[in-house]
Amino acid sequence: MLTLHRLRAQDADWERMDSMPDRVVFQTREWVEFLGRTQNAEPVLAVVRDRGVDVGYFTGLIVKRLGIRILGSPFPGWTTDYLGFNLVAGVSRHDAAEALLRFAFGPLRCLHVELCDRYLTRGELDGTRYETDTSRRTFVVDLAGDESEVFARMTSACRRAVRKGVKVGVRVEVARGPSFADEYYAQLQGVFARQSLVPTYGVERVRALIRHLERTDRLLLLRAVAPDGCRIATGIFLACNGVAHFWGGASVREQQILRPNEAVFWAAMRWAREMGCSTLDMGGGGEYKTRYGARELRVPRFRCSRIPGLAALRNAAEAVVDARQSIRGRRDWLVAGLRRFERTG
Repeated sequence: MLTLHRLRAQDADWERMDSMPDRVVFQTREWVEFLGRTQNAEPVLAVVRDRGVDVGYFTGLIVKRLGIRILGSPFPGWTTDYLGFNLVAGVSRHDAAEALLRFAFGPLRCLHVELCDRYLTRGELDGTRYETDTSRRTFVVDLAGDESEVFARMTSACRRAVRKGVKVGVRVEVARGPSFADEYYAQLQGVFARQSLVPTYGVERVRALIRHLERTDRLLLLRAVAPDGCRIATGIFLACNGVAHFWGGASVREQQILRPNEAVFWAAMRWAREMGCSTLDMGGGGEYKTRYGARELRVPRFRCSRIPGLAALRNAAEAVVDARQSIRGRRDWLVAGLRRFERTG
């Protein structure tokens, strides 16, 4: 029987954990610290043991919603695709997930658990107390082969768009510093405004992401610049352990004719290959992602409540998070508008 035993962050062997072959960027120390700050959450690190032998690790965070202790690994709204386990070969993720419930409902005193593990597949927890949600989609780009092969896997329209960007003089440059967050977020607000919406998170989350991750080599900030010097598109990408992730992107609608989005993605794909990545996870739905040669992948989310009927409260908790994010987004939009008004007189 597998068991989980909590580790203090200062006692954890982060170098060893990062060397696990199934490690993803969202389990690194910098990302966990970023989540702790932006979600007002308590990090939970645990070693997985099999009869006294260390066979892996677990990463999650505890939040309180409506007075309920929830263990998220991750929780919806965290802009974090996966957490879960890192396990040595041959250790059952099914058994680890079962052990997680004993750990969460016992020593951690949580009443609800959310789990999304990149390598925990649909059907693997059938017959357990977990409820499975398979509605979440993502798209994955295969970066294997030489550069020409990766480029050839794009649709012909996408390849033409990349070439057009080069022809008309769009350049893609690497950006640095928390100030990039304001540039990206202003473009993101424009994208959402076209649908009469506001972003689901505030600009401070982007600033925090950059502050925590920029000191590593796992973060890439890109901007596309038009021939006249205008900044017309942005992208945020992550990479770790052979897998790259698209975290967010935006662009200026009036400049779409220059095809800056395709230029940004192609630059990111080339960077990911240089980082030794064989896969780019596009981070969620959106049929446009198939243009880049991506295939659809469904990684299930699992949830379990200790008390029957608690799922309804869980949904209410998620609604609270969404509402707070929406209010924060509207506030940031209003502040930005007032600043523009002050500048223009």
